[in-house]
Amino acid sequence: MAEKAAKSGMRAQAVHRALKRAILDQALAPGSKLPEDSIGERLGVSRTLVREALVRLSEEGLVEMRPNKGAVVARPSLEEGRHLFAARLALERLVVESLSGQLTAPQEKQLLEHIAAEEAARGRDESTSIRLAGEFHTLLASMTGNAVVIRYVNELVARSSLILALYGRPHSSECAVSEHREILESLKVRDTANAVRLMLHHLESITTRALLPREQGGDIRDVLASYAAAEGLGS
Repeated sequence: MAEKAAKSGMRAQAVHRALKRAILDQALAPGSKLPEDSIGERLGVSRTLVREALVRLSEEGLVEMRPNKGAVVARPSLEEGRHLFAARLALERLVVESLSGQLTAPQEKQLLEHIAAEEAARGRDESTSIRLAGEFHTLLASMTGNAVVIRYVNELVARSSLILALYGRPHSSECAVSEHREILESLKVRDTANAVRLMLHHLESITTRALLPREQGGDIRDVLASYAAAEGLGS
């Protein structure tokens, strides 16, 4: 019985990861419908597990659960986006101030490897490039050891992907990667003022990229195919 419950829990987590990854990669655009039956069919799981994942994603601000209408990918307003990035500015300033001159050799190596992965994806795989750009910020936050900061930076970075999908200009990975490397270099030499300046400029530049909302179509089962395979799900 315990083994069965453990397997169910692992599959529920895999469903959550697959859907979250699809949202963060902008494969599922804001406002996209998330029918439990179609998702369950594509991922090879029950509607109960799909609903559990959708509820969890709604708690993270990535999905809206609409009574009697089903779930959709959250579609935040531009004003909500401004509030979100204002919060990110404050939190990520705290992150760089906490890490300035404090990075260990293994942490520096991990960040350099991550930046190298960003550079490898640049111009070749836009969805991976977008995801890695966000993960640079959550990786920095994780290195502070501050559980509260880690939790909220993770949530804000994830929700930022929705804002960028709706209102952002096409992703400029080259700019992001070069700025990430400059931030790391400032942190290594304890140049706190410059690290803060770079991070604030980096985030502020994102908030100024406002375009008309993008549209997306396609069957959700096709969209989720690669994410199902990555998590070992599907029939």
